[in-house]
Amino acid sequence: MRKEERSLPFLFFFLPGNVKKTVRRVCGKLQKRVVKVPRKKAKEQVAVGLIQMRAGEDPGTNLAKAVAGIGVAAKKGAQIVCLQELFRSRYFPQTEDAEKFKLAEPVPGPATETLSRLARAKKVVILASIFEKRSAGIYHNTAVVIDADGSILGKYRKMHIPDDPCYYEKFYFTPGDLGFPAFQTRYAKVGVLVCWDQWFPEAARLTALAGAEILFYPTAIGWLPTEPRSTARVQRSAWELIQRGHAVANGVYVAVVNRVGREGKLKFWGGSFVAGPFGEIIAHAGGEKEEILVARCDLKKIDETRQSWPFLRDRRIDAYGPLTARFLDEDSNLTSAPLTSLEAVASKE
Repeated sequence: MRKEERSLPFLFFFLPGNVKKTVRRVCGKLQKRVVKVPRKKAKEQVAVGLIQMRAGEDPGTNLAKAVAGIGVAAKKGAQIVCLQELFRSRYFPQTEDAEKFKLAEPVPGPATETLSRLARAKKVVILASIFEKRSAGIYHNTAVVIDADGSILGKYRKMHIPDDPCYYEKFYFTPGDLGFPAFQTRYAKVGVLVCWDQWFPEAARLTALAGAEILFYPTAIGWLPTEPRSTARVQRSAWELIQRGHAVANGVYVAVVNRVGREGKLKFWGGSFVAGPFGEIIAHAGGEKEEILVARCDLKKIDETRQSWPFLRDRRIDAYGPLTARFLDEDSNLTSAPLTSLEAVASKE
């Protein structure tokens, strides 16, 4: 049997000889014209890059350093690259100083324009934390998501704003008003939360429920050199532990990038890391120097983990209304969760 006849109907072999000849000729010509298109493999392996930097006084120099770091990460295979919190400057909220508002810029603005060109040239997704000037008197701590074609997919404005010694952010930042979104980039669906957000499981949960496969946390956290070393170690351990817990509770990857080095009264402890959906550490940076961390994330593991540990399936969404209360006391009127209609019927029986 000829090669071109293998896919022909069985009745072909009962056709007259002259008809068979014509069919063979036509099939031969068609076969030469067929272009085999290789099947596209699903993007299940995604490489994440984290740029752990020291920050100087000059915003332009910091931006240039970030651009260089993203270029190195891209050469190492990174497809999604995240910069540390407020990467263009030193961590200025250590004091309340109105002069620091001059560091703010609009979005889109000079920094995002530079990063958009870079994203397009390197075909990488870039997550950048910007001191956003929204209008006169309204400023945000904003994470911008730039896709691999250079377009701005959207932004997240930091929701939880601290006001602690050396972290006087309430003086500078208006709380976010965009909720907890997830963004479908070229390589994965991501969510970005910022620093103080990392201590709130509700933020991680809502971002994961929006479909995020990887939660990114651009961060600026460190300790006071005057603190006892034992206290500092406990704080750093808790910082890592709670974020690994977000990975476990939601069955997602978590990528955290912190700054490093001494700035003013604070010594930033670095320690950037990537954790898998069961909380396992995939990659970890040190605490003393600048590093470019690249880690590969297998997105298939999200489904596998959630099948084995179906936390999202077993959530009692009908019983969590009291979470919207500040505290469950006599004034909250939410001291107990309402029963569903089925449970109400069952209780009467």
